[in-house]
Amino acid sequence: MPELVLSEASAIEAVPAARWNALVDDDHPFLRHEFLHALEASGAASPATGWVPRHLTLWQGEALVGILPHYHKLHSYGEYVFDWSWAEAWERAGGDYYYPKGLAAIPFTPAPGPRLALASHVDPLAARRLLARAWEGGDLSSWHLLFAEEAEVTAWREARPELLARRGVQFQWQDRGYGDFEGFLAALTAKRRKAIRRERRLVAEQGLTLHRLEGEAIDAAAMAHFFRCYEITYLERGRHGYLGLDFFERLRRTLPESLLLIQARLEGQPVAAALCLQGTRTLYGRYWGSEVVADCLHFEACYYQGIEHCLARGLTLFDPGTQGEHKLARGFAPRRLTSLHHIADPRLRDGVARFCAEERRHVEAYVAAAESALPFRS
Repeated sequence: MPELVLSEASAIEAVPAARWNALVDDDHPFLRHEFLHALEASGAASPATGWVPRHLTLWQGEALVGILPHYHKLHSYGEYVFDWSWAEAWERAGGDYYYPKGLAAIPFTPAPGPRLALASHVDPLAARRLLARAWEGGDLSSWHLLFAEEAEVTAWREARPELLARRGVQFQWQDRGYGDFEGFLAALTAKRRKAIRRERRLVAEQGLTLHRLEGEAIDAAAMAHFFRCYEITYLERGRHGYLGLDFFERLRRTLPESLLLIQARLEGQPVAAALCLQGTRTLYGRYWGSEVVADCLHFEACYYQGIEHCLARGLTLFDPGTQGEHKLARGFAPRRLTSLHHIADPRLRDGVARFCAEERRHVEAYVAAAESALPFRS
C-alpha cells in the first residue's frame, strides 16, 4: 500500500470533482465539490472576503483517499461558532489575537455533518495525525473544527487529545413514524396542535398559498425572486448577505437535485421564499426572505412546509438552521453540538479551556430546560 501523503489545494477546482465527490456521503450536499466550488467561484469564500482556501487532501499514489474543506481565515465572520469573546478578553489582557487562523468548516453554513471524508481502507487515526501538521509549526494562531458530527469529534480528540471542546446547541425535527402531518400533530399536546393549526389557517386566510419546487422546476426567475427576498432579510439589518445571486445560480445549475425552493404566492405571484438543501435522509433549511409582512408566514414556509416535505419524501431529519427557541414549540428538539479548538499560545489556551468548561455547564442546563419544554404528549 502506498504511503499516505498530505497535500494542500489553494482552490477547490484544483481537486478533480469526481474524485472529491466519490468520498462524500450522499446525505451531505454541503461537502460536495459543487457547493464548495460555488462558494469560491462566486467570490463568497475567497481571499478578498477573508476566506483563503487551503483544502487538505490525502493521497496514496494517484488515489485521492481523504478530503477536509479547510481555510485560512483573516477574521471571524461567517462561522457561527464565534470566538470574539476570547479575542476581546485576550487583547484586554495585553495579548495579541492574530490571524490567520485555520478553519475546517463549510463557509456560512452552520449545518452539522461530516468534515473529514476518508476512503474506507484508510486508518482514521493515522490520517488525523497527519492532517494535524496543517496547524503545527506554522503561522496559524489557532485551528478550529466546526459543526462536525459527534463521532468525528470523538475521533479527532483520540488523535489529538489537546484539542479543546466547546458545546453548543441547535434544534432539529425528527420523524418518529408519524406518517403524515396529521400524525405529527397527533403526537403533540392538544394546546400545541390547536396553535399550529391556527397558525397555518392564518396564512391561508391572508390569501397566501405555498408551493414546493424541486430540482429542474426551479428556474432562473424563481431563483432571482428568492434572492431578492434573501437580500431583504439582510438589508433590514443594514447590510448585504454573505452570498450573492451568482452563488445561488451556480447551485441551481450544478446541484439541482439537492435544492428545494418553498414559494409563498399572493394572487399567483411569489412574495416570499425559503431555499433548502436536501440529502437522502436530511432536509437542511438555510435561506429565507419575504417581500411582505404576513402573520405566521415564516413558521409555515420555514418549518411546517419542511416537515410536510420530509414526511412526503421519507426524509427522517429536518435541520432548520441556527438559533430560535420558538422552534421548540413546533416540535424541534435540542441537539448538542461540539466544536474543537487548538490554541497556539498556552496562556490563551488555559483561559479558553476555563471558558469552555463554564459554558458547557450553562449549555447542559439550557438543553435540560429545552427538553422539558417540548410539546409532545407523554
